[in-house]
Amino acid sequence: MKVVNRLIKDKIAMISLAIIAGTIFVGLCAPFIAPHDPEEVHMNLRYADQSWNYLLGNDHLGRCILSRIIYGIRPSVLWVSVALFISVCIGSILGFLAGYLKGGVDAWIMRICDIMLSFPGYVMTLAIVGILGTGLANILIAFILMKWAWFARVIRTSVMQYSELDYVKFSKVTGVSHMKIIYRHILPVTFSDIAVISSSAMCSMILQMSGFSFLGLGIQAPHAEWGMMMNEARNVMFSKPQLMIAPGLAIILVVSAFNFLSDSLQVALDPKLNASAKRMQLKEVAI
Repeated sequence: MKVVNRLIKDKIAMISLAIIAGTIFVGLCAPFIAPHDPEEVHMNLRYADQSWNYLLGNDHLGRCILSRIIYGIRPSVLWVSVALFISVCIGSILGFLAGYLKGGVDAWIMRICDIMLSFPGYVMTLAIVGILGTGLANILIAFILMKWAWFARVIRTSVMQYSELDYVKFSKVTGVSHMKIIYRHILPVTFSDIAVISSSAMCSMILQMSGFSFLGLGIQAPHAEWGMMMNEARNVMFSKPQLMIAPGLAIILVVSAFNFLSDSLQVALDPKLNASAKRMQLKEVAI
């Protein structure tokens, strides 16, 4: 409850949360909210300016830009969230096993993580997409294959820290099962760390999805995606800047919301950071 109260008092966190919730709602309800079919072509409206029927104008095929941005939420945010959830689940399970059981299990899992993390993330993701082929599903598979090791390592460190506390050791001595100890004592205190790293990882995954689509490796036409929309508008970025600015602003808005929410979560979950933030504010006021 204390964490919730701190978040409620944080205006930036509430604004970020509202933006994220609103974006997810619009993405889920895209067929009911989008004013037009995002794949419907009207060559007579090619590069048309803004109007009451097309609030953001039309692209090189006369398609509604606003409708394509709304539908672009699905691959750029919703499907990325699914890939993030799967990565966090795999990383959490392996991280808990490594951090709690230690010994040989920890050694084997961490050596696999070392191998996965020894390669640059972008390079390996590109390699996996190159092997599997372009498309949304293959990029999501690449995200899962590359992200789980990072989550496993971070969560394992957190679990090892909390598993050495006195009340956890007492539970082991009294014969409480390992599953109950993990569920009752370790999972609640590590959940904050999982929430923070998940929200921060969401930012990079959204940017990577848009980047791969911009390069032609992600969503394929005629489906809508923000990065692909920017790629389609690059030839007229000076004569029709709104075609690139609209999806670019959508990316900036959502990524910034997740980034600010991650920072607010970290401060709300860690009282020391909260106290230091207040001291910095007092210093700024004094200056």
